[in-house]
Amino acid sequence: MSVSSSRPRQRLIVAITGATGAIYGVRLLEHLRKHGQIETHLMVSEAGVLNLHQELDMRRKDVEALADVVHNVRDVGACIASGSFASTGMVVAPCSMKTLAAVAHGLSDNLITRAADVVLKERRRLVLMVRETPFNLAHLRNMTAVTEMGGVIFPPLPGFYQRPASMEEMVDHTLGRVLDMFGISMQLTPEWQGMKGGAD
Repeated sequence: MSVSSSRPRQRLIVAITGATGAIYGVRLLEHLRKHGQIETHLMVSEAGVLNLHQELDMRRKDVEALADVVHNVRDVGACIASGSFASTGMVVAPCSMKTLAAVAHGLSDNLITRAADVVLKERRRLVLMVRETPFNLAHLRNMTAVTEMGGVIFPPLPGFYQRPASMEEMVDHTLGRVLDMFGISMQLTPEWQGMKGGAD
């Protein structure tokens, strides 16, 4: 009996919620599609759909076409709602304060927050690209709670030390750091070579 040497593709769960910054979720899906070895499971909240239209002139079907598998946010019986569904982890890009609060308090009130809860309980990587400014005390306490549960709070704050020439470069630099957290290398983030010589 022959055994196939091909390894199954990694699975990464991606959610786009109603915070500003829809471009992070879209660019993440585009990069993962180019990678070719990651099976993406996508959810988009209703507010996320509104932001896709407002910020990028995209419709739901446009972004869903970038994913391998699409799940309805209301389908709490989907495969990703179970710990038996093996995945590398989950990224919420962007993550609204409402979604952060639901994850922090274990509400599991829709498939996004249920999948996040499963990722945490199975001790897998959960990255929340939270978007709000300034933070109030409830936001900060919710971020602390998720961190204490093993999640990663990753506000998409651009780095300027690489001197990005475009918004796309700024977004990709941040996403490169996010993908590094899952061991997915796409050379989006050049390695830091140290500071240049000081100015006189």
